[in-house]
Amino acid sequence: MSYEKVAQANEIIVGTKQAVKALKTGHVLEVVIAEDADPKVTAKVVKAAIDLNVPVSKVDSMKKLGKSCGIDVGAAAVAIIQ
Repeated sequence: MSYEKVAQANEIIVGTKQAVKALKTGHVLEVVIAEDADPKVTAKVVKAAIDLNVPVSKVDSMKKLGKSCGIDVGAAAVAIIQ
């Protein structure tokens, strides 16, 4: 479900650091986290999203998440922008 949402989104931001920055701007509709990513890597994104009341979705694979973003490497976190 969330893979399709990411693939169909008009604007996305890929990566944990960039997602945290985007969350602070207030333009993020939803954050998608890969469950097979290291929790130490995704913790800041999840915490920022929860603090700002932004929904967090989880998907099972970094590789599939990266592919749905149109990149050839895995993605731990993706922010869907308004």
